[in-house]
Amino acid sequence: MKKVFILLILLVFTSPAYGATIFKWVDKEGVVNFTDDYNKVPSEYRDRIEVEIKEDSQKVQTLAPPETPIQKSEEAKTDIYGRDEAWWRDKVRSWKDRIKAATASYESVYKKFMEKEGELSRIKYGSKSRIRIIIREMDQLKEEMMGYEAQIAEANEMLKKLSKEAEESKANPDWLN
Repeated sequence: MKKVFILLILLVFTSPAYGATIFKWVDKEGVVNFTDDYNKVPSEYRDRIEVEIKEDSQKVQTLAPPETPIQKSEEAKTDIYGRDEAWWRDKVRSWKDRIKAATASYESVYKKFMEKEGELSRIKYGSKSRIRIIIREMDQLKEEMMGYEAQIAEANEMLKKLSKEAEESKANPDWLN
């Protein structure tokens, strides 16, 4: 019984050691910011943060910014301009979607063109006006196909530019797939 009583007394009079790590930085507008999560510090301010460890006794200890794997993994998750994988994938996806849509439209128009060509080849002794109509329709279909070819070429060119931009900004090449 004595042991239980002593244990209760020790538990009552022993205060738990509470503490917190606070990260402080000043942004470009001069506003002082605080957070307890290093990942919430914007990457452009991480080299200028002050770290304060507050304990229950209100002692404050100022440390240098932590050199942690968190910082290194954060750098790996963005390019040098702070753009992340989602940003790059979204850019690439929009151009790939354009290629896909233009290719589908091109194939549809090409199929119509081939049908008109077959129709034209089947006419042996048809009227000249019918032949002219078919040729005019084929010319329109050719123009339409050329428009889709231009859209595909533009999208492919933009994907090449994005690839160069990603390389220059040191983005992960896997983000472009």
